[in-house]
Amino acid sequence: MGVANQTSISDFLLLGFSQHPEQQPLLFGLFLAVYLVTMLGNLLIILAISSDPHLHTPMYFFLANLSFTDTCFSCTIIPKVLLNILTQHYTISHTGCLVQMFFFMELALLDDFLLAVMAYDRYVAICLPLHYTTIMGPQRCLLLVAASWLSSHLLAFSLCLLMSQLSFCASHAIPHFFCDLLPLLKLACSDTHIFQVTMLTEAVPSGLIPLTCVVVSYAHIILTVLRIPSPGGKHKVFSTCGSHLTVVTLFYGTLFLVYFQPSSSYSADPGMAASVVYTMVTPMLNPFIYSLRNRHMKEALYRFFGWGKCSTQ
Repeated sequence: MGVANQTSISDFLLLGFSQHPEQQPLLFGLFLAVYLVTMLGNLLIILAISSDPHLHTPMYFFLANLSFTDTCFSCTIIPKVLLNILTQHYTISHTGCLVQMFFFMELALLDDFLLAVMAYDRYVAICLPLHYTTIMGPQRCLLLVAASWLSSHLLAFSLCLLMSQLSFCASHAIPHFFCDLLPLLKLACSDTHIFQVTMLTEAVPSGLIPLTCVVVSYAHIILTVLRIPSPGGKHKVFSTCGSHLTVVTLFYGTLFLVYFQPSSSYSADPGMAASVVYTMVTPMLNPFIYSLRNRHMKEALYRFFGWGKCSTQ
C-alpha cells in the first residue's frame, strides 16, 4: 500500500525487487558488492592502460573504452537500484525514466559494438599478423570507436524520442528494476506499432551485424589456431578465445532472449533475471576475462602502484 501511494501521474514505479521484501537486505549487499567490484576492476584497467606506454596498442585502447563503457553502464543502473532498496522509495519521474532508458540503451549498444570491434582486432592480430600494424593503425582505431559511439547514440536517441511521444494512461507500475524498453512499452495505451517496427529495424545494425562480426572473426581465429603445430600455442589462444566467447555468449544471449521477441510475449521474471546478467554480471566479469588475467596488464598495475616487478607466469 505504501508503494502504491508513492506515485503520481507523472511518476513511474520500479517494482522489480519491491515484491520480495524479505530478500532485499541480501539483494542490497549482493548488488553493492557487484557494483564495487565492477567499478574497481574497470577503473584499474583504465588507470593501467593510460599510465603505461607499453599498453598503448589497439587491443588495450579498445579494452580501455570497454572498461569506461562498463563503468558508466553500471552507474546508470545499480545506484538507483541500491537507493530504491535502501529508502523503500520506488518512484522515478517520467523524465528520469526516459533519461535512464537513453543511457542504458546507448551504453548497451556501445558495449555491443565494442565487443565486435575487439573480435575483429583479434582476428587481424591472429589471422593477418603481418598486416596488423597497417590495418589497425591509430586513425582506423579512432574511427572504429568514434563510429561505435555515434551509432549507439543515434540508435538510442531515436527510440527514446519515439518513447517520449507515447501516452501512459493505465498502470504506472513497471515490473522491473530499471526503465527498460519492453516493460515500459507494455504500459503504453497509445499505438506502439511505429515504435516496434523501428526497434526491430534497428535490431539489424545493432544486434545481428555485430554478432555476425564476432562469430565470423572467432570462426576464422579457431580455424587459424587449429593449423598451429605447437600444442602450447593452441592452448594459449584457445584459453583466451574461450574466455572471451564466454562473455560474448552471456551478453548477446541474454540480450537476444529479452529483446528479440514481441513486446506482448514479454514476461517480467525471466526478463529481470536476464537483465541482471547483462547489466550487472557481464560488466563485472569483463575486467577479469579480458584484462586482469593478462600478464602485461598485471605488470602494468604493479608498476602503477610501485610494487616492483610482477612475476611472469
